[in-house]
Amino acid sequence: MQRLAMDLRMLSRELSLYLEHQVRVGFFGSGVGLSLILGFSVAYACYYLSSIAKKPQLVTGGESFSRFLQDHCPVVTETYYPTVWCWESRGQTLLRPFITSKPPVQYRNELIKTADGGQISLDWFDNDNSTCYMDASTRPTILLLPGLTGTSKESYILHMIHLSEELGYRCVVFNNRGVAGENLLTPRTYCCANTEDLETVIHHVHSLYPSAPFLAAGVSMGGHRHMFVKQVDMDHVMKAKSIREFDKRFTSVMFGYRTIDDYYTDASPSRRLTSVGIPVLCLNSVDDVFSPSHAIPIETAKQNPNVALVLTSYGGHIGFLEGIWPRQSTYMDRVFKQFVQAMVEHGHELS
Repeated sequence: MQRLAMDLRMLSRELSLYLEHQVRVGFFGSGVGLSLILGFSVAYACYYLSSIAKKPQLVTGGESFSRFLQDHCPVVTETYYPTVWCWESRGQTLLRPFITSKPPVQYRNELIKTADGGQISLDWFDNDNSTCYMDASTRPTILLLPGLTGTSKESYILHMIHLSEELGYRCVVFNNRGVAGENLLTPRTYCCANTEDLETVIHHVHSLYPSAPFLAAGVSMGGHRHMFVKQVDMDHVMKAKSIREFDKRFTSVMFGYRTIDDYYTDASPSRRLTSVGIPVLCLNSVDDVFSPSHAIPIETAKQNPNVALVLTSYGGHIGFLEGIWPRQSTYMDRVFKQFVQAMVEHGHELS
């Protein structure tokens, strides 16, 4: 607040001096236009600094985890400055895929079989050139989980891999069934409430590198038609005009839920937060159109010492754009890098 007050005083002083000069110039010429532009700019800057740029709310269930984050992941306590010309929720959400860069990543693909006869596509970034962890058997492994319909080609996934490469870590991207170009072998996709495929992937990856530190980072939630025609009316499904309509006509039917509300209740993370047994950090913007503030289980999170919520005032859904032209990095990227590094290098402090 002290820094903000100083910024506002400085802006006001500069504006006063400029307007005083323009009034003298305007007596003989015209400086009104520039004065109006500067006045608007200063007013906008004052509004941005006082109402938009804010420190996130850190919610934890225990003092130990809170202290750990403040010491080793300081970004969660620093002021988040959303892109000044694009801080509103919908703008952040819609523009992120088009603005942020896509760092080049060379994957190694692996298909693994599931118990029901299906297959899962994993895209590996082995990082064999790592100078920090030259022994592959102990190189930290980060399992990345893309959002709804997302794959290993999403810009936010590529950024996470790029940051992990800098730290010397290995990454593997879990592509949900039917979204990464591989054929569906069974009439089943995925949903928020079903974790069988994820459990299969976790056991598989851990079995390959049992001595390596193992972490996971998921974003948001994270189609081949002929496999479903016997179970659902695909013509009716394809006419859905909202996510809720799609879940009612397809997802809830596919996974055997009696109603759409039963599916949403089962998929809600608030039911499982109290049973989380390892450190989990959740980043969410309170202006997220898909995960609004009233749906965030703050009180439930306070009951578990292993859970921490970082709630920003702005950022949209997977947006978190910052800087004048946010191509290279986002606030979410910085949170990801600091947290995984903190867990790899200092996680023993939470044991």
